[in-house]
Formats: sequence, C-alpha cells, structure tokens
Amino acid sequence: MSLLDAVVIGAGQAGLAAAWALRRHGLEPLLLEAGPSPTGSWSRYYDSLTLFSPARFSELPDLAFGGDPDRYPTRDEVVTYLGAYAQRLGVPIEVNTLAVAVTRTTQGFVTRAGDGREFASRLVISAAGGFGAPYRPALPGLDAFAGTVWHSAEYRAPVPLAGRRVVVVGAGNSAVQIAVELAEVAAVTLASRAPVRFIPQRPLGRDLHEWLHRTGVERLPLGRLLRGKTVRVLDDGRYRAAIDAGRPDWRPMFTRLTPDGVVWADGTSEPVDVLLLATGFRPQTTHLADCAGSDGRGALDATGRPLHDRGVSSTVAGLGYVGLEGQRGIASATLRGVGRDAEHVVRRLAAGARTAAPVGAR
Repeated sequence: MSLLDAVVIGAGQAGLAAAWALRRHGLEPLLLEAGPSPTGSWSRYYDSLTLFSPARFSELPDLAFGGDPDRYPTRDEVVTYLGAYAQRLGVPIEVNTLAVAVTRTTQGFVTRAGDGREFASRLVISAAGGFGAPYRPALPGLDAFAGTVWHSAEYRAPVPLAGRRVVVVGAGNSAVQIAVELAEVAAVTLASRAPVRFIPQRPLGRDLHEWLHRTGVERLPLGRLLRGKTVRVLDDGRYRAAIDAGRPDWRPMFTRLTPDGVVWADGTSEPVDVLLLATGFRPQTTHLADCAGSDGRGALDATGRPLHDRGVSSTVAGLGYVGLEGQRGIASATLRGVGRDAEHVVRRLAAGARTAAPVGAR
C-alpha cells in the first residue's frame, strides 16, 4: 500500500471542510464516504427541513452559498451546495465505501473498508460527524409497545401519519419543527422532561447568527459547557404560537409506555399509534473501536464517545475529529463552524506529524 498523507472518514460538511484544511496545509487527503454522494446525512433528513441560520452564515470555507444571503436554505439546497463544494475541491472521494476499522501502525494508520480494501495514511480524521447514530433512549415499557416507533432520522413527511395519534418525544429544534408540521394532519403531543425553551430568531431585527458572528461568541471555546444540553428552539414566533394553540400540545414526559399507548405524569393513560423519537444523535465511531495509541489507551471512552481535546485525540497521536457537537464551540457541528474546527485540528495534527517519533506497531 502507498502511504497517503491523510484519510478522512466521511465526506459530508465535516469531511469536506477537513479536506479543504488539509490541502491548505499542503497535505493530500483521500475521503471515504459510506453513502453514494459527498453530502453526508443531509439527503436523508426530512423533506421540509430548513436551516436555522441564513445562507450567509451557512457556508464552508471559500465558497459562498449563492442566492439571497439572508434566506434560510432548504435541505435540497444544502445537498446541492455540498455537491458543488466537493466538485470544486477536487479531492479524491471513494463513495459507497464504509470505513469499518482503523488501526495504528508503525507509519501511521491503516483504515479498512467494508469491501476489504485497506488504506494506509500518516493521519486519520474521523469526520463522520455527530449525527451518524440515532439515539433511542431506553424508555420504560418501550419493548412492550405495539405501536409504530420511529426516530426522527426515519421521518420524511407528514402524509404517512395523517389521522394518527402521535407523541413526539423531544424539545429541540427538530422535535418542535416536526411536531408542528405533523399537527396539521394528525393529533400530536410534544412530550419532554422540561418545557420547550425558545429563543428569538431575529432579536432587534437581525438574525441571531449575525449577533453571534459580530460579537465573536460563536468563536469562543464554549463547547464543553454545551455538550449534552438541550439547545433552545430558534423561533420567529410561529412555533410558540402553534404550541400555545395546542397544535401540537405540550405535556410533561410520560412515565411509561403500555402495549397500546402511554401513561402520563398525572396517571392517566391514553392509546397512541405512533411514538416519534426526536431524541438526537450520537457520533458514529464504531470504526475506531479497536484504535489505540502506543500506550494501549483506546480512542473512545466506555460509552463509545471520542476522547479528544478540541478535536485532536488525547490518546492516539495523529487522529483527529471534525463535526462533533460541542467540539470547540457552539457552531462546531454546523456548516458555519466546521471550517474553523477543521483548520484548528489539521494545524495541530500537521505540527504533531512533523515532530512525532515512530509509534510501536500494534
């Protein structure tokens, strides 16, 4: 095998940003993408999804989004933009290539794909992002529930659920957006442990992201403070009004599921047709399960989460991450944030590669 400068796992927004940063530092990457195109998870999101940030604040490095900079791009616009970015970048991308294992070697790493091919490289950046694995909480009675259970990752449009009794679990942006959309055709309750918290989309007449940009807040290293916390729902007034009107209604989280429904906190029970879990995602890290540093410490903690310092592995030299939620700041897992994170990670990895001593073979 020829030794590559870097293998980037994932060719969505995080992987493309990592490739851009590697090129900027004189390194040639190879991207491995599990899907059929360099668009990450975007093509699999629900049909009505729109960004919560304007186009001007939703760009990867060196390529404007195009069109009205103050509009909120749709899912399909993002897919088109990422495809154009990959074409302009011109780096080699192996699509339909799932990375299944990364191991440390004397020269760096070997990344094995699901089809048996192996790629040797000095550096590896895991850019599968923080949204690769849908999180399904262990709700009491879930195994016995006979209704339909979906994760938001499986939701596309409201039509298949028309006329059904639906409970959406969650209190984040996607939970609220899906619940409000579904309430147009179904009887919907939004259930969460705490009430939905809103934040104005346009305080003082300007989009929130413009204020975050102008004040520099989005560049502050606040990631560790935000990890695992429910983000406030950005709202121009529509979502709050819909919930206040009971379309959907909000209720405290049910205590348990029964074979045909839920038991609410006040003790009442109710039949439910569909449980839709808008409970977020976890990083896709299974390919790093057996990756360890020279001292034997693995890349992941006991729960499968990366051990890292602002995107650079704290246990495996030469390994980095781009696209993790809260990796460095509040924008780390977004189109507007992955470029800065990628530059930070690649700069540190490149410096480490120049000074690193050989690593014992594993």
